[in-house]
Amino acid sequence: MDSISVQLGTRNQWVWLVRQLSNDPEWLSAKVKFFLPNADPGSGNEAADPTQRVLLQLRKLHTQGPATWRAFIHCVCMELEVPLELEVLLLSTWGQHGDGFPSPSDIGEESPLEPQLHHGLKRPLPSCGSSPRPKQSRKQQLELAKRYLQLLRTYAQQRYDGTFPGPGQPRTFQEAYIPTILQWSRATAAFDTAGGAVPGSPRAEDGADVSIQDLFNSKTNKGPRVMVLLGKAGMGKTTLTRWLCRKWAEGQLDRFQALFLFEFRQLNLITSVLTLPQLLFDLYLSPEAGNDAVLQYLEENANGVLLIFDGLEEALHPSSSKETLGPEALGPALALFSGLCRGTLLPGCRVMATSRPGKLPDCLPTEAATIHMWGFDGPRVQEFVCRFFSNQPSQEAALAELRANGHLRSLCAVPALCQVACLCLHHLLPGITPGQSAALLPTVTQNYVQMVLALSPRGHHRAAESLLGLGEVALRGLETGKVIFSAGDIPPSTMAFGAALGLLTSFCVRTGPGQQETGYAFTHLSLQEFFAALHLMTSPKVDKGTLASHVTLHSRWVLRTKARPGLLDHLPTFLAGLASCTCRPLLSRLAQHCEAGLGAKQAAVIQALKKLATRRLTGPKVIELCHCVGETQASELASLMAQSLPYQLPFHNFPLTYADLAALTNILGHRDVPIHLDFDGCPLEPHCPEALAGCGQVENLSFRSRKCGDSFAEALSRSLPTMGSLKKLRLAGSRITARGIRHLVQALPLCPQLEEASFQDNQLKDQEVLSIVEVLPRLPWLRKLDLSHNSVSLPTLLRLTKVAVTCPTIRMLQIRKADLVILLFPPTETAAELHGAQDLQGNTSPRKEAQSRSLTLRLQKCQLSVYVVEALIAQLQEGPNLDELDLSGNQLENEGCRLMAEAASRLHLARKLDLSDNGLSLAGVPCILRAVSTCRTLADLHISLVHKTVVLTFAPELEEQEENQERAAFLDSLMLQTPLELPRRPPQIRLTHCGLQAEHLEQLCTAWGGSRRLSHLDLSGNALGDDGVAQLARWLPRLGALLSLNLSENGVSLDAVFSLARCFSTVPWVLHLDVSFEGQRVILRGDRRARNLPAGGSLPELPAGARFLGIGQRCIPRSLCLRECRLEPPSLTHLCETLEKCPGPLEVKLSQVELSDRSLDTLLERFPRLPQLSLLQLSQMPLSPKSPFLLAHLFSLCPRVQKVDLRSLHDVTLHFRPSNEQKGGCCGRFTGCGLGQKHVEPLCQLLRMCEDLSQLDLSANQLGDAGLRCLLERLPVLPISGSLYLSDSSVSQESALCLLESLSSCPRAREASMSLGSERGLWIHFSRQEQTGKTLSC
Repeated sequence: MDSISVQLGTRNQWVWLVRQLSNDPEWLSAKVKFFLPNADPGSGNEAADPTQRVLLQLRKLHTQGPATWRAFIHCVCMELEVPLELEVLLLSTWGQHGDGFPSPSDIGEESPLEPQLHHGLKRPLPSCGSSPRPKQSRKQQLELAKRYLQLLRTYAQQRYDGTFPGPGQPRTFQEAYIPTILQWSRATAAFDTAGGAVPGSPRAEDGADVSIQDLFNSKTNKGPRVMVLLGKAGMGKTTLTRWLCRKWAEGQLDRFQALFLFEFRQLNLITSVLTLPQLLFDLYLSPEAGNDAVLQYLEENANGVLLIFDGLEEALHPSSSKETLGPEALGPALALFSGLCRGTLLPGCRVMATSRPGKLPDCLPTEAATIHMWGFDGPRVQEFVCRFFSNQPSQEAALAELRANGHLRSLCAVPALCQVACLCLHHLLPGITPGQSAALLPTVTQNYVQMVLALSPRGHHRAAESLLGLGEVALRGLETGKVIFSAGDIPPSTMAFGAALGLLTSFCVRTGPGQQETGYAFTHLSLQEFFAALHLMTSPKVDKGTLASHVTLHSRWVLRTKARPGLLDHLPTFLAGLASCTCRPLLSRLAQHCEAGLGAKQAAVIQALKKLATRRLTGPKVIELCHCVGETQASELASLMAQSLPYQLPFHNFPLTYADLAALTNILGHRDVPIHLDFDGCPLEPHCPEALAGCGQVENLSFRSRKCGDSFAEALSRSLPTMGSLKKLRLAGSRITARGIRHLVQALPLCPQLEEASFQDNQLKDQEVLSIVEVLPRLPWLRKLDLSHNSVSLPTLLRLTKVAVTCPTIRMLQIRKADLVILLFPPTETAAELHGAQDLQGNTSPRKEAQSRSLTLRLQKCQLSVYVVEALIAQLQEGPNLDELDLSGNQLENEGCRLMAEAASRLHLARKLDLSDNGLSLAGVPCILRAVSTCRTLADLHISLVHKTVVLTFAPELEEQEENQERAAFLDSLMLQTPLELPRRPPQIRLTHCGLQAEHLEQLCTAWGGSRRLSHLDLSGNALGDDGVAQLARWLPRLGALLSLNLSENGVSLDAVFSLARCFSTVPWVLHLDVSFEGQRVILRGDRRARNLPAGGSLPELPAGARFLGIGQRCIPRSLCLRECRLEPPSLTHLCETLEKCPGPLEVKLSQVELSDRSLDTLLERFPRLPQLSLLQLSQMPLSPKSPFLLAHLFSLCPRVQKVDLRSLHDVTLHFRPSNEQKGGCCGRFTGCGLGQKHVEPLCQLLRMCEDLSQLDLSANQLGDAGLRCLLERLPVLPISGSLYLSDSSVSQESALCLLESLSSCPRAREASMSLGSERGLWIHFSRQEQTGKTLSC
């Protein structure tokens, strides 16, 4: 065809195009806005003639370039009624790639106009900030600034005109915006939790609900200067930022004079460094004139400037936290953002950023406020639906579908998915029966599939090709990290298809000063991920192995260490959804001739999910897998995952939405065994507990997060009654107020199976705590209620004790400072106890019925004073028996402690009364003693003022009676059925470390009064001294028979020992005196069989059988054990005189005592004269070498000496026979004493004076052959009647001959044995008469 024909054909097409578009100017305007988002919307209306306006708009499109013009032509052919022959001509002329690009100028039209940018940007200026500021008057500067501020508002009105991008939205929805749920949060790495809220900010506390008005309160300039809005994908962060720009342009955010909105996805396209003026003027909006004057005005009024940065998680080129920039300094976009946040740029301005949850850049200041952006709750979903649908019947039908379809309702909690669901319902409702949406829209993927099917033009022969084209573009962008495309990245037909269906959006992208172009993106990132998944499933170029490699789980914890999250987060979810059999028809239509490969791909996805389902996963991966498995709608896969979940399933420190819990609940519905869910530190969407409704597999449910408030409690209260297997509920660390507790209190009685409930650290007040406690009678299986770390006043504490006394199921109330725990009886135990009490007592009174249970009451560190003691006692007297009453750590002081001690017997205490740390002084100790002196059940009183201990222990009456009966029966059997009535077990008194001195003893003894005997008395750790001990020794006979008296650590000397030693003769029960000066140990002990002696009395005469068992007084030896001291002769003499009146037998044991030679002489001279002495033991005491001779001499000096045992000159034991047994054999052992030949003669001289030496042991000495010979020569004169042991005496074989000779010369020797082996044994046996036969073995 020649050029004239081409021109004529093109002219005809152009004329037809102008004529056709003149009939639909709105459609053309919409396309111009899509392909030229940077054009002035009003510039196309300058011409009054409609045809002329169309020409102007077409010239703008044509001038934009070939790619834009081709895409526009494809839109014309796709969306308008174009004759087939003309469609072929249009596409062949302008719709294909080629060398020629006919233009209006080629057909004789006048040259197209210069592209009309916004009049504020049509003359790009050089880089601002590089030129010097011209001198202008103040008035001129203000006028320029005023004009620029008005220009900003006009620009915002035109750019954000109320239309929110979305596929296939009805026009009536263009003005609808539903605010999502916002909550203050501090759970970010860059936020200083210790800094708290900025004074005057609307943030009351972490997790508090906040409205958009609170974010920008116009009444105060106080509050957070930097805010970060955190929200998952689809929560409406970008929509909110654009809505704010629109509202500001309309004058609603009047506190701000200027507002700038930047998107990091666009800022990432800028490769050069920038200054602040370039960021504000070149990349957003340039002033008409006076850039420097405008910048100066903005700096001077920075508190009225708001800068919004959308998509902080997408920021590239991370800046250092220490990097600071000046106003004229160059830096990447993130560095400028850092300077604005830290106040080095535009000091005083407000900065708001949006981001997905995860680690935020370090450039954020520590005082930055973070806000969680959640989705829609029920009322918001309903409002969104009502605004989406224009007429009442459609609204009611859509709401009915949502109420009937729980899965669809959970999807609508995400605003982006709610819009998709409404779009699907908009197209489906006219042709489906009520409730059919549950089958058509069961998953997220199915909603996207239905949306694409609904939007696709019917009969369009290239729809499948266009969908695949969008999928290829989407996948290529995700793999390269690209979300903004240019016109050349998308084929014209694909561009037209996406624009026609509203799947693509366009916007002006400024890549530098004076540089701008049109960018295209999918309306939402999730839509790009959906089309990428669609391409992976249907493209023949993708095998099943490559497909399975995309089925991975991304831990959200990784986001806390990554500067930028990936763009494939939801791709596995869409792949799982497309693997469902319900998606097979769409995939088959798109895959065309790859039906077999399609089935293999779906099976590969299912198999990859099965492998993941059996692994041990972290909490974030478990939630993501729940979404994927739910999308497949495969019950077998869901059952496999449900059974593979651990019994304890924790979720820690990552945000969870309603949709997340709904996906988890869906999987748990396929589980056969119970499970424990623990949510600790997770930011939770306020209404997300509603997703757990009807989940019968949860046995333990725990929430611990400061983000949980009243809305959360209200939602939880709606789900609790439907969870029939729930046994343990824990809601801790929240900020629930009276409103939330009211809902929970109404729900708890509907959970009768509950066994444990915890409401720790919820900032509850008195009324809320009482309202929860009042529910206890309606929870029959409850075992434990924990209300710790809440605010409870003293009056409420007394009301709680009243409840504990009157409620028949409570067995313990524990309040310790911030702890408040109530333990209860299970119903089986309570019923059994009450039934048993009625069986024993018949018709019981209310008082007796109350006594059938025991109550433990612990009110520790509650600031109780003496003024509440009487009221507390009155309450407790009306209640059941008290097993334990712990009032430690309060402020009762002396009077309060006395009152409680006096009331102990009336309170029926069975175990313990603890009054420790109550300010008891030394003056109050006698009061306590006097108060408990008549208490028959007292078993132990322990007071230690230094350690602030005051504990009274009691023995139950029933147990004591049974024990007394057993003891009486045993003694009756010993005494031939003689009745012996034993009193109750005496108590023990321990007054340790109380600073007691001698002058206090009489007061203490008077206070006790002697009305009751004691078993043990412990006065250790005081300051009694010798005088106090002597005084106490005089009082002992009046205290009755004790089992022990402890006087350790009282600063005593030997004088105290003498005073106590007299007690052997004056106090019958004293049997043992143990004194250790180095360890400051002084203890008097009696015998258990003597504890019931009357004061000053003794045991009655018992029959011989009893004496044989050692019960008689004469059969119990006394013992004195003295350690670590120095004894001089006078002290030994005094001690001996003191012990003379002691009834026998008597044992004296001295250990580590320092004795001089004179002292040893005195000891061996005086002590053997004691007639009742049965044992004298010296241990761990170095003795002189003459000690063996002194001890050997005792055999002749003291006929009562029965045995002398000296070992290694360190340990000596002397055994004495009773005084009435003067005759008998003696035994001498002198082993290891270093005896040699020179010692044999004097030793034998001393031993020969002994009348009867039954045994002599000289082993382990150094006799040698000579010493042995000398000893053997003197054998005939030694009165040995038993044995002589000489083992290990350093003898040789020569001694064997001497031994043989000694046998013949000694008539009484009858047998001898000698061994020179390793044992070196040598012994000789004698008889009392002469022996004719001799035996020698070697």
